[in-house]
Amino acid sequence: MILENDRSELRWGVEQRLEFIEFRLFWEGYVNRSDLMEKFGVSVNQASTDLNRYIGFAPDNMVYDKSARTYVRGSEFKPQFLEPDASRYLAQLQSVADGILDREDAWIANLPPYAAAPTPVRGVNSATLRSVVGAIRRSEAVEVKYQSLSSPEPRWRWIAPHAIAFDGFRWHTRAFCQTDDCFKDFLLSRMLEIRGSGESDKSAGDDHDWLAEITLEVGPHPDLSETQAKVIALDYGMRGGKAKIKVRRALLYYALKRLGLDTAPEARTPQDQQIVLINRDEIFSGIGAAGAPEDSK
Repeated sequence: MILENDRSELRWGVEQRLEFIEFRLFWEGYVNRSDLMEKFGVSVNQASTDLNRYIGFAPDNMVYDKSARTYVRGSEFKPQFLEPDASRYLAQLQSVADGILDREDAWIANLPPYAAAPTPVRGVNSATLRSVVGAIRRSEAVEVKYQSLSSPEPRWRWIAPHAIAFDGFRWHTRAFCQTDDCFKDFLLSRMLEIRGSGESDKSAGDDHDWLAEITLEVGPHPDLSETQAKVIALDYGMRGGKAKIKVRRALLYYALKRLGLDTAPEARTPQDQQIVLINRDEIFSGIGAAGAPEDSK
């Protein structure tokens, strides 16, 4: 690896370009001057300097292929500037496919064909989100017109938001509700209007369910065959027959639902259920009944 004092002398822009070179070498197998020029808007001389600088740090990581007129990944390649991460690569792929990241801003040169199960677009109003985020930053309360499915008509209420949360499908704010005198989850898409702000004497430090973490221990369904269980263990990165998943207690309901652990294991076939909550008794005895939050329905 690079010595700390060597790397500390690099400017941020230079180090980013060296990371880009390494990204392309690892994932694409090659990189050339035009890649740097197009991605960062640098000159031919600067691109050449960056490639030579990278060779100076990691001489075995790339070699020049004269026939292809490009640098290719060396057989002794070892990452120096970044830790290759499959989840980051896939997240970038998804962001491009979903239109969140422009194609020209991606570091992936050749996007593989990609498709995903459709997710409904959630109608979060930009002005609403801005108001909620601003209230979080200023530790203020805001008055919102909120449509809950527990009541037929929307009603105004004061809430003091302190965090943004995502349940895998929908965006929430975690907030103290002055109407109900407790911390709750509010869907951003169900905030129809915001008309005022004011001081709040509540903070994230008072939200014990948000601060507390619970560790879910999951394992393959016991009725799966040995080979099926091994595949499930690989899917979830299990070690010793189980995987540990940390979740905020405030988000436990959503985590269990998304993992398919919100019902008893016998409610589905082993092939559909696939995993079980090993420490179910410990989880539920520690928190009581895991009912759905009012505004999550």
